[in-house]
Amino acid sequence: MIYIDVAAAAHSRAGLGRYAERLAQHIYATDPARYKLFFNRGRNATLPATLQNIPHTSRAVGYKPWRMAVLMAHLSGRGFNRLVPDAELFHSTEHLLFPLTGKPTILTIHDLIFKLFPEYHKKLNYWFLNWAVPVFCKRATHLIAVSESSKRDVVQQYGIDPTKITVVYEAASDIFGAVSAAHIAHARQQYQLPDQFLLHIGTIEPRKNLDRLLDAFKLVRRDYPQLQLLLAGAKGWLMDDFFARLEREGLHDVVRPLGWVPDDDLPAVIAAASLAVQPSLYEGFGLPILEQMACGQVVAASRTASHPEVGGDAAVYFDPKNVDEMANVIGEMLGSSGRYQHHQQLSLAQAAHFSWQRTAHETIALYDQLLV
Repeated sequence: MIYIDVAAAAHSRAGLGRYAERLAQHIYATDPARYKLFFNRGRNATLPATLQNIPHTSRAVGYKPWRMAVLMAHLSGRGFNRLVPDAELFHSTEHLLFPLTGKPTILTIHDLIFKLFPEYHKKLNYWFLNWAVPVFCKRATHLIAVSESSKRDVVQQYGIDPTKITVVYEAASDIFGAVSAAHIAHARQQYQLPDQFLLHIGTIEPRKNLDRLLDAFKLVRRDYPQLQLLLAGAKGWLMDDFFARLEREGLHDVVRPLGWVPDDDLPAVIAAASLAVQPSLYEGFGLPILEQMACGQVVAASRTASHPEVGGDAAVYFDPKNVDEMANVIGEMLGSSGRYQHHQQLSLAQAAHFSWQRTAHETIALYDQLLV
């Protein structure tokens, strides 16, 4: 039996949760008798509806005690085999490697944000990841990186043999695609969407570079005074100063957090936007870019880390630390319908290169390789 850890999906942890859910869903569909799910449910986690009918086992241990127990098991050379006695292989889909002895293990590495941008992490989380992830990378039989960018970071930061790391790209869910005019109209009414707005998707946290986006937005509004900025995503950590700035500068009427937008509504919100903007300083993959392009939206993104891998020639890029360049790129796309339409067609073609079926098959191929 091959186990896939879906704790991130059970705890609804944004991009990590989407990855775990979609991967498990598509892998299980290929051979239901071969796969089983595992997750630590903590106090109140539940599997999303898409995974509830898949065989699974779980434990109810507090989040922090579970993480420490896993790390201590690795440091002491012990395994948790008794929790999954029928396991032939275990795939950990977030930065917490299940300790299994005598059997192959795979760890998916999404990013090394905590290592490269420690100032953007809470101290306790930084301490744990900075200590534990190198241990997990060395103890895992094999690593999956979600981008070539993340693979390079792991090799450079931890000296891991590149042949131990396989790049397997993520993909947008099938829900992201062409959106009807009626659905867009409904979303405009439901979310009170303005006629003209920039859309950012992602957890609101410092590495998303929203302060510079706000500076660029203010510059663009000189030519587009009706333009607004909408932020779709949950509020993360260390962002109190950002929201205080909105109030201080009187921008709360034109910069509006939408909070977490359900998947049923998100494609229509994306399609209604004038332009999507993803100015993050660092992303392991940058899934929102694919989600937006799959809906026919054009994306202006930072020219950093994995973004050029994901966006290809379809996205338009800027230096995320150069506010003037960011504003110029946004303004150029808003001002040229011909260029926008050209990149819109490129976006649809680029998104079509990625699929969860492909992700699942490439991951299964790795399972088979390790089980020979």
